[in-house]
Amino acid sequence: MTLRANWSYPTAIRFGAGRISELAEACAAAGISKPLLVTDKGLASLPITAATLDLMEAASLGRAMFADVDPNPTEINLAAGVAAYKVGGHDGVIAFGGGSGLDLGKAVAFMAEQTRPVWDYEDIGDWWTRADASAIAPIVAVPTTAGTGSEVGRASVLTNSVTHEKKIIFHPKILPSVVICDPELTVGMPRAITAGTGMDAFAHCLEAYCSPHFHPMSQGIALEGMRLVKEYLPRAYADGTDIDARGQMMAAAAMGAVAFQKGLGAIHAISHPIGAVHNTHHGTTNAVVMQPVLRFNRAAIEARIEQAAAYLGIAGGFDGFYAFVGKLNAELGIPANLKALGVMHPDLDALTASALQDPSTGGNPVKMTAENTRKLLEECL
Repeated sequence: MTLRANWSYPTAIRFGAGRISELAEACAAAGISKPLLVTDKGLASLPITAATLDLMEAASLGRAMFADVDPNPTEINLAAGVAAYKVGGHDGVIAFGGGSGLDLGKAVAFMAEQTRPVWDYEDIGDWWTRADASAIAPIVAVPTTAGTGSEVGRASVLTNSVTHEKKIIFHPKILPSVVICDPELTVGMPRAITAGTGMDAFAHCLEAYCSPHFHPMSQGIALEGMRLVKEYLPRAYADGTDIDARGQMMAAAAMGAVAFQKGLGAIHAISHPIGAVHNTHHGTTNAVVMQPVLRFNRAAIEARIEQAAAYLGIAGGFDGFYAFVGKLNAELGIPANLKALGVMHPDLDALTASALQDPSTGGNPVKMTAENTRKLLEECL
């Protein structure tokens, strides 16, 4: 089957192998004539990035790039990106890469002409209305991993370099105008990143599916997203050149990000502070804490997980689903616990406090408290 389509949900998406060749058309559709390509340090020197800059230059879009982006982007990266955007006289952003490049690129487009500190636009209540919506620059998003789904998201995750807390910066217009999902761009992903980003997509779908909030549309998307990860992540991990598997994983990643409008939960509430303080890979951290969180939530989600297991073709209800997650993690080389991931000498009290402040706690099926969250962290270690 040829995986090629144009979608208009939740934004304009050009999906299919080789469609990075349409980058100039995507920029024109978004109203961008002088883009700044924002990516991360790891991608900056890779052939896919050079080829993309060549496409920009051939279309008279220049080849301006900003790549001073950490794996967990901070407001320091953002300030440098905004400065590069202004000095270059740019009129839009091409956000290129995995979660870090996409999130920072979106944040640069959002903050370039705002007058308040970025933390004033955190995803709390109606804080997003503080922004001047007319000043937000257009964004073309080009994911090069299949996990975060940030290309179809209305938020950016930034780490506060002072407090080491991950903050979600939200505005409806941070949603990119055009997305190019080209699975050929993911072929060069190392196996560990294929695994970690793939499990990030699974975590998004799983937590959205388990969230107690009412959102049947997201519920259905989450369920099918989990099925795609189950079927295609092992294939993409085993053979990075399997374009069909890579494409299906790109779809699953976008589905996860759409689905978690319904809410996230303890997996993300824990992985956000762990990643911010210990600089672990976000998706891999999600995978490491997934089984402990399933145990934590069992009483509230058992019947729902039984339904998911049946849809996914997993025998044994909740226990079968739980065992499947453990087996999948093992097959993907995911560390067995946070210590094996490299989290040494953690400040459990500080991590507990940060987890409870994370907005993801609001979507967890079991109410998170200081006592049960600290115990959950101990189990994850």
